Amino acid sequence: MFLHQYFSCFTILTILKALVHVSDAQLSTCYYSTSCPNVSKIVSSVLEEAFQSDPRIGASLIRLHFHDCFVNGCDGSLLLDNSSSIKTEKDSISNANSTRGFDVVDNIKAALENSCPGVVSCADILAIVSEAAVSMSGGPSWEVPLGRRDGRKANRKKADDCIPRGSDNLSNITAKFSRVGLNLVDVVALSGAHTFGSAQCRVIRGRLYNFSGTGQPDPTINTSYLKTLQDKCPQTGNGLGLANLDPVTNYTFDNQYFTNLQNHMGLLSSDQELFSTTNASSIDIVNTYSKDQATFFENFVKSMIKMGNIKPLTGKKGEVRLNCRKVNNK
Repeated sequence: MFLHQYFSCFTILTILKALVHVSDAQLSTCYYSTSCPNVSKIVSSVLEEAFQSDPRIGASLIRLHFHDCFVNGCDGSLLLDNSSSIKTEKDSISNANSTRGFDVVDNIKAALENSCPGVVSCADILAIVSEAAVSMSGGPSWEVPLGRRDGRKANRKKADDCIPRGSDNLSNITAKFSRVGLNLVDVVALSGAHTFGSAQCRVIRGRLYNFSGTGQPDPTINTSYLKTLQDKCPQTGNGLGLANLDPVTNYTFDNQYFTNLQNHMGLLSSDQELFSTTNASSIDIVNTYSKDQATFFENFVKSMIKMGNIKPLTGKKGEVRLNCRKVNNK
């Protein structure tokens, strides 16, 4: 059995210093040690309550962290609602009618404001709750580098263009990751977050019935799995039904996702591309993670820390929002 990964402040700072090409900022796992020492306990308490009524919430919250970091960096911009000066990223192609969990973030923020008013940023909440969601679901645990501040603007155009999509091919995926300083190992490790959660039928309908305009299903889909998905996601209708990203152990964070890819049971095109793209270097990584969960967990933690350090606002830049949905004094 794999033992959860625990990293000291020294270890995390060493990793971050190695990632200066991603950001010059210095985050610290000890950032709230005096200003809000119970921050992780408060976040976990709210999340545990949310899990009881919504077992999908963990995957939804980690997705918010991903989608936030790929736009303006990890600055909480995704959480901003429309206003006279904000065009929300929630309405972008990659987020509209699919991102969820904002109410849980609101609840976490309210609990933190009650305990440590004006201290913990919304951007840090997304990073902390992502770790908590993974560890509560059976995955690795790690000390989260903190100290991000919240941005005062959103960028819907970048949200449209820069966030990886389920229909992307491997070339497009790696290009989007590369733009924010993440490499192929990061692509495969972070894609492993699809070991839990679900996707709407409308996202995969093309793969099931008219792949690339051929009028036929995607030939890389396992035939038995294809039948299961077609039963779950009919060709007509609103497409709002849900299919599990991992049809085997969907509520557990493990390495089953990679075995699914080997069996041609990746739900999204972007998932299956990691294994089914001819001569792709990602194939060897998928094979390694499928047989060695400890290595997957270790690399996932490193990639999460690396992603969480994409252009964070620190020091006097940005602000600590009092309400994650709007900038202060607005």
